[in-house]
Amino acid sequence: MTASTATSPFPARLRTTLQLDPVLLGLVLTLLLGGFVVLASASISVSDNLTGEAFYYVERQLLAAAIGAAAGIACLYIPMQVWRAAGPVMLLAGLALLFAVLLPGVGYEVNGARRWIRIGALNLQVSEPARLCFIIYLAGYLVRRNKELRERFSGFLRPMIVISIACAALLTEPDFGAAIVLLATALTMLFVAGARIRDFLIFFAAATVAMSFLAITSPYRMQRLTGFLDPWSDPYNSGFQLTQSLIAIGRGEWFGVGLGNSVQKLFYLPEAHTDFVFAVYAEEFGLVGSCILIGLFAALLWRIFRLGIRAMESDRSFEACLAIGVGTWLGLQSFINLGVNMGILPTKGLTLPLISYGRSSLIVAMMTLGMLLRIHHELVVDASQPNRRRRRKPAAARSKRK
Repeated sequence: MTASTATSPFPARLRTTLQLDPVLLGLVLTLLLGGFVVLASASISVSDNLTGEAFYYVERQLLAAAIGAAAGIACLYIPMQVWRAAGPVMLLAGLALLFAVLLPGVGYEVNGARRWIRIGALNLQVSEPARLCFIIYLAGYLVRRNKELRERFSGFLRPMIVISIACAALLTEPDFGAAIVLLATALTMLFVAGARIRDFLIFFAAATVAMSFLAITSPYRMQRLTGFLDPWSDPYNSGFQLTQSLIAIGRGEWFGVGLGNSVQKLFYLPEAHTDFVFAVYAEEFGLVGSCILIGLFAALLWRIFRLGIRAMESDRSFEACLAIGVGTWLGLQSFINLGVNMGILPTKGLTLPLISYGRSSLIVAMMTLGMLLRIHHELVVDASQPNRRRRRKPAAARSKRK
């Protein structure tokens, strides 16, 4: 043993050479770098018109990517046991973010929605980091209270009360799409962790009724729900976004009109660089390009869920629940965004992860990638040192008896 090793203040797990998942990292980098190309094409017209700078949004997204990369690298060096122990703190942080944005003078309002907090030059959309906080908290809860979750309704009810409070805060902003993604992610994590089917169905039915009631009693939500069913009946008002999106997708045909040649992004398609960036992509790259993009997202989700399965097989329940939660969140948000662009779902205001312009979303996504890569690293370390976890069990048992 060298002197530097003997006096190192870091645990042995941190001193181990990092073992990265090349497939997961490659998929994310492919989507991220390709997303910059798509964003540059989709935003160039609106950027030049609003700011006089053709790559205004691309430059801001690049800055967010740099911040996200730094945060992701930091997360890569944080052992997963730290995140597990920080569950209660994450819960408080998530709730604090959601309620702080509702305070006058703190929350920043855009188009009638109060979803952002100004941090210097960055408008932080609080639902993004709050969602990650709740996933971390819930993953820890599912490990600590797994027996109670499987046997008692109270074990199921406690986390759902917390998630319901968070969803109520999101609806107050209002952010109906983020509330649905958070609720669906939490229910999926509970189901995978072993919640009883009876408890799951009862709450799922109650949540469906509540969400339906909120949609029906809110005029603008009801307009969105009915508008996507027949957008051509009112193509210049409630159906304007969807009709322009469908026109863009239709113009793409098999191979698209070519990068940069989209017509719909020229002030026809609203939010072409955020919510409807896929429509611009489909117009320029066609059906073939769209299938490739969807295939990349499918491969990314498969890799994340596979990581969760490996963690469960290695008796790392917290890491497994976290990976399942992250995969569900990214998969559901991607599906909703694509569904909205194609006209099979009502407009929800959700971006396409790693592709759309959204600095808060990108930073949090890259932090999450760092956590997933850390899970892979620790699984590889455990596999290379199979006796390590066996040695830790007797020590834990002794401390428990004391």
